[in-house]
Amino acid sequence: MGQGGDEVIVARFVAAQRTEHAVPHAVTCRALGLSQSWFYKWRDRRPTARQTRRDALDEAIRAAFDASGGTYGSPRVTQDLTG
Repeated sequence: MGQGGDEVIVARFVAAQRTEHAVPHAVTCRALGLSQSWFYKWRDRRPTARQTRRDALDEAIRAAFDASGGTYGSPRVTQDLTG
């Protein structure tokens, strides 16, 4: 596996195969040469500090956009969040 974000991409791909195409995790892991235990370890891990911060930012952006009635673009939402 590569560095950093590669693992996230691969794990999300494995998970998406089940939800979007009904392909079991075991089949996708076998096809990619991954162990199922790696996938389940990744899936069941606690969120990282970075992920927690990003989730909070996503919520703040959504709240600012919704509060504008869906009319603010990214410059105005950024201004609201930083100023």
